[in-house]
Amino acid sequence: MPAGLECRSCGRTYESGSSEPWRCECGHALDFAERPLPDSDEPDVDPREGLWAFDEFLPIGAEVTLGEGWTPLADAPSWDAQFKLDYVFPSGSYKDRGAALTLSRAAELGVERVVDDSSGNAGAAVAQYAARAGIDADVYVPADAKQSKLDAIEAAGATAVRVEGSRQDVTDACVEEAVGGDAWYASHAWNPAFYAGTSTFALELAAQRDWTVPDAVVLPLGHGTLFLGAYRGFRALEAAGWTDSVPQLLGVQATGVAPVVEALHGAEAAGTNDVADGIQIQEPARKSQILDAIDATGGDAIACDAAETEAALADLHEHGFYVEPTSAVAVAGLDAYRERGVAGDDVAVALTGSGLKK
Repeated sequence: MPAGLECRSCGRTYESGSSEPWRCECGHALDFAERPLPDSDEPDVDPREGLWAFDEFLPIGAEVTLGEGWTPLADAPSWDAQFKLDYVFPSGSYKDRGAALTLSRAAELGVERVVDDSSGNAGAAVAQYAARAGIDADVYVPADAKQSKLDAIEAAGATAVRVEGSRQDVTDACVEEAVGGDAWYASHAWNPAFYAGTSTFALELAAQRDWTVPDAVVLPLGHGTLFLGAYRGFRALEAAGWTDSVPQLLGVQATGVAPVVEALHGAEAAGTNDVADGIQIQEPARKSQILDAIDATGGDAIACDAAETEAALADLHEHGFYVEPTSAVAVAGLDAYRERGVAGDDVAVALTGSGLKK
């Protein structure tokens, strides 16, 4: 029986089904009901099972998979850090973690058509996993979305629906279709299955480090899909007794579009960073949960500008890490945190999207 949903703000619960809501009546995001912890505090995982090596932590079975997961954890001595290479996925970004679980959820509910809104990477991932599942998909994208990402969406047989206006206009058009049409909203920002998928980032990272966690993890921060997933994964590992701590989570936003930074530190300095196009999110769907995760881990969020991002991108490429510009914002952020004396010696950084998609 598919897991039910609950609102952790007002306490409402919802039964599972193809018509289940994508948002609570009170306006907050929904999550899966809490699951029992693993029976044993002795980790026993098989990387050959991909993301579902951690099935004891996941509320969804392996209905749809492309063999994703277990991305390399590479030493990066030039930065005195480790890089988790989450750009090494079937669609070229970490979003495959969420898409695999989200489309598995859709498949177990018998969904026939999904919609999502995306600036590119999430749409490509949803399109590919929908194709794998035999589910129709429409992906709502900004009219000026990069052609490489549109190509990936359309090559998988999904329909790219171009929407003029702001990123919020794209979301509004997709939500209108999800509410008024016959589609299931496979939103990477709202759907709890996506966050179940991204929690595997933390589970893998701990396993690759022999069940230890770094002092800090630095991640790009837009809607917070990887940031929150990592927090939930690390917290679950600690609760199960598989690790003994939760790392400090350090988010990096783009100057000019940094709502979490502003919530923490007030209005930021003027400027823009269009280079980091994948995190241009003015209103994160789970902003309050992101702030709670930062508070719980003693973390923070900062913004980096275009020049810092471009410099980090060039440095990454010169050292063999062929990532897209949004990935570089995390490395720019690592340097900025270190200058402030925030990040310690044992730090992991998420590299989230392939340079082949730029």
